[in-house]
Formats: sequence, C-alpha cells, structure tokens
Amino acid sequence: MARRILATQSKTPKRFFLYTFDRLLNTAASSPAAAFTAASASPLNLTGSPATPTVDFTDTSALFGSLSTLELLRAAANLHLAAVGPVVDAGIWIMNSKLMDVELIREAILGSVKHTFYRHFCAGEDDAAVRKTVRRLHDVGLRSMLDYALEYADDEESCDRNLDGFLKTIEAIKSLPPGSASFVVAKVSAICPLRLLERVSDLLRWQHKNPCLNLPWKFKTLPIFSDSSPLYHTLKHPTPLTPEEEKSLQISHQRLMKICQASADANVPLAIDAEHTKVQPAIDYFTYSAAIDYNKDHNPIVYGTVQAYLKDAKDRLLLVTKAADNMKIPLGIKLVRGAYMSSESKLALSLGFPSPIHDTILDTHSCYNGCASFLLDNVVKSSSGVILATHNVESGKLAAAKAYEIGIGKLKHKLEFAQLYGMSEALSFGLRNAGFQVSKYMPFGPVDMVMPYLLRRAEENRGLLSTSNLDRKLMRKEMARRVKDCMR
Repeated sequence: MARRILATQSKTPKRFFLYTFDRLLNTAASSPAAAFTAASASPLNLTGSPATPTVDFTDTSALFGSLSTLELLRAAANLHLAAVGPVVDAGIWIMNSKLMDVELIREAILGSVKHTFYRHFCAGEDDAAVRKTVRRLHDVGLRSMLDYALEYADDEESCDRNLDGFLKTIEAIKSLPPGSASFVVAKVSAICPLRLLERVSDLLRWQHKNPCLNLPWKFKTLPIFSDSSPLYHTLKHPTPLTPEEEKSLQISHQRLMKICQASADANVPLAIDAEHTKVQPAIDYFTYSAAIDYNKDHNPIVYGTVQAYLKDAKDRLLLVTKAADNMKIPLGIKLVRGAYMSSESKLALSLGFPSPIHDTILDTHSCYNGCASFLLDNVVKSSSGVILATHNVESGKLAAAKAYEIGIGKLKHKLEFAQLYGMSEALSFGLRNAGFQVSKYMPFGPVDMVMPYLLRRAEENRGLLSTSNLDRKLMRKEMARRVKDCMR
C-alpha cells in the first residue's frame, strides 16, 4: 500500500506543488489591512452591546490571518528556540565571552543573531526599517511603542548621545501614519549616570526614614515610597551630593525635560521604564516631577511604570493616585509584572533581608490583577491613562471584561494593552479583535547596540518563553488549517 501511495505521489505534476505552496503562502488575507478589516468587522460593540466581550483564541485564522505563512513559520521557529533553556544559556555565555573580542567571530555571531532573534524581537536597525515595521503593524490594527533600546549610561557624553537618540525617535514619529505610534519609551538610566541614580535613591530613601533630612536639589514630586517599601539598600546615612553631582543631576533633569517637551510638541505620550529597586526611587522622582510639569489639561504626557511583582506595588500605587488626584494632575501609569526578579532576590539575600518580590507567582498575579482593576476604575472617574502591559492570558481577559463592564470602550484613548514585539501574538490579536487598542513594545537600533537589551530580555523571559506555549500551539494549529485548506 505504501508503495502505491509513493508511486502516485511521484506522478503528481510539479506545478501542483508550486500551486499548493503559492496558495499556502497566501492563505493569509490578500493584504494585512484586509485581514484586520475581516477579523474586526463585527468583533464586539463595546459601547452598546449587552454581550460580554470575548478575547477569543479559538479562531486562529482571525488571530494570525494578517501573517503570511513564511512569517508564521519564522515566528514559530524563533519562539521554539527561545523556549529551549540550553540554547538560551549557550547564547548568553557566547555573547558575554571573549569570543566576541575576535572580529570575525563577532561578525558571524551578530549576523546570525540579526537574522533570528533580533529580527523576531526588534523593529529594525534604522529609521527606514522601523517605519516599515510600524506601518506593517498599523495595517493589521496594532500600534507601536517605540523604544530606542539603550541600556545604562556611565558618563555625561553617553547621556548626551542617548538624549539625541530619544529626540530623533520622537521626531521620526511625525512621518508615521497618525495614531500608529502610541508611545515613546525612555529609560532614565540612559540619560543620567547610573552611579548618580544610586546616590539620589539612597538620599531619597534616607529622607523617607528621616523626614528632617533636607535635600536642596529636590523638585516637587509625587509619593515615591510607602510604609511597606524596601529601604535596606541604604543602611547608613549617605553623604550629601557633591557640587559636581548636583550639577550632573541638574543636567540630567534638563535632558528629561527636553524629551518631555518634544513628546508634548509631537502629542505622543512618554512611557518611562521601571528598573531595579536600587535605582527605582530616583527614576520615580524624575518621572513624577516631570509629570507635575507636563500632565495637564486632562492629557497625561508622562507615564510612570509600576512593577506588580513588588510587595509594595499596590500601596505605592494608591498613594501616588491619591496625591495626583489631590493636585488635579492626570496620572499616567504603565502596569507590568516586573523584570528583575533574580537580581532583586540576590541583592536582598546578600544584605540579610527578605526579597521585595512576592513569595509566589500567584501573589504576583493577584497583585497585578488588583492593580489593573483599580487603575481601570480610576480611568473612568478621572483624566488619567493606563497601559496594561501583560503577556498573561488570564490577566488580559480579566482586564478586558472589567473595561467593558465599566464602559471603558467609550474612553478608548485612556486604555492601552501592550505586549513585547515578537511575544504573545495571540493575546495581542485577540484583544485587538475584541475592539481594544493594543500596542507592541518595539525596541530598535543597531544590532550591537541592542545586544545588551536582548541578553537581558533572554534572562528575564526565560521562564515565560519556556512555560507559555500558547502562541506556538496556536501557530501550529493555524499552519495545519492552511495546509488542510490547500489540500481541498
């Protein structure tokens, strides 16, 4: 029987295979825009339907219809590789090894990374590539959070160079389709020397311990700490900032003001990333002092970030929301789970203190969902805005149901769901199909510059990529559907 089948296959005309393969590549809609139009023609009436909104993962053609088969295969392959622990470990070891000092080996490795993980998780190397990626996402109903993917800066020269990069990013948005870029992303540690952020954080923590401490350089800000916030980083009275440090702090603050002003002029909000707790107090200080200056007229320009895996997250969120409300400042908050779990726990343990991270993943989920619900309620009754950045399907579903329940559909500009570019595609498209605004967090820049970002993401998302296989499962299902359709 097997021989008969093989014999039959061998007689199949070659052009049949060409025809089938061509159909397979084009089983996705004839254009991304058409795919989005078809998928969302009547997904949900968020403002008038009595039905509960559905973030649906059963119809893979609606989820992945805007992706060609080659794109789907490439995405599935990269996600599979990124989920294999030994592959990630080997990649991290190689990128941090002395092999990278050998020019030929370095070029070969970077070339390999460029055509695999970089291509999957990053928007491109230059303005032209980024514009192309943003437009492609815009065509399928997704927006872009543009992140000039810089890590820490150690000196003033690096900070000035990074400032120029952020300003050019904002300027580039003017050439994009209206609404396609939802936010510009910035890291304070890229425009202020890291050591200075540590010093400022120490002084802010000590002032929280002892309110009598005078910090003459301090601008008006919103609450940075709660009574449950970890203060073990500063175990003794820090020395005051030197005149040189105060000058550097002033210059760093001016850099942030330039970015905020450029964002306000371009009418695109600025989302400031959270970082590890050793420097987060200074980052919150920068963020909230800028928010007081720029978040006006029912329009939050500056968004801070709250990491829900921290035990004090909800307490701090309640305090900052109440203070902003009293000052009549529209508050912008990006809610994330968090990204420095390993380093945070190691630092606390080395100092003899409990980890500031929730003891279990269920506690983190509970904190995230509770904070999200609180923020959605606050959006309805105020001028505030919220970015719910999550890769967790249940959190996405809960937030979507809550948003619909309280009428957030009428205030769509105040709510943005977000996922990392290259990750949680099913959740992104599912939320899009349910009628919500969804952004992809899109890092970009030259491959060698973005490598520190990619390495950090590989470490941070190791568990997520290895345990969350929803995308891979649904992509396989969609591939099977396309093959089946082609064989009819």
